[in-house]
Amino acid sequence: MRVVFVHGACVRDGSWWWHRTAEVLDARGVVSLAPGLPSCGESGAPAGPQGPGLAEDVAVVRALLVASEEPTVVVAHSYGGIVVAEAAAGIEAVRHLLLISSYLPHPGESLSSFGDGAPAPFLDIDPEGGTFGVRPSALADTFLQDCSPEIAVQAANHLARQSLSVTQQQVSAAAWQGVPSTYLVCTDDRGTPVAAQREFALRAASVVELGTGHHPFLSQPIAVADLISHVS
Repeated sequence: MRVVFVHGACVRDGSWWWHRTAEVLDARGVVSLAPGLPSCGESGAPAGPQGPGLAEDVAVVRALLVASEEPTVVVAHSYGGIVVAEAAAGIEAVRHLLLISSYLPHPGESLSSFGDGAPAPFLDIDPEGGTFGVRPSALADTFLQDCSPEIAVQAANHLARQSLSVTQQQVSAAAWQGVPSTYLVCTDDRGTPVAAQREFALRAASVVELGTGHHPFLSQPIAVADLISHVS
């Protein structure tokens, strides 16, 4: 069994964001991978109006998933759920989806389908430049309040500007409709409202709740690794 982690919006270096949970899994003999997302500038092409978008993110993740027949658990965080909805559809090796504080779209829905249309106060949106990102001043209190100060400082070095186009681009498939799925609701999350998470969780096959902020794989890696082991 292998695990493929798909990170959320406005960050880069997925292997860093997942490293605490990946280390626990590695000690248990479980291999994990964390692909970069082109829309976050991780393919070399800069984010922006002409930069990579959702289609490129989907292509990278899907290529990794089809590259091996080994049974795979896909773990998606936040925006990563948008990517995985399409990228993991119809792939026999994908045995389970674990969705952490994640968006869970139907075909034809996009990131902009959710919410009231008003930009979140922790986001810095540049319509002319065609990018958006997390305000560094909001990072620790909004997303990492239950992590150590050291982790919060390190995380600031792994933020990214992302192509704004991904907020409007629709998915063409919903892998969670055909693959067993578990939704992890993070009940202390200050980024994705708990009520919204519970609405998304209604679309998953099973639901687990954990008293954690937006990044439980950093704040409670053993609990997340245990959940991955349970669903695999």
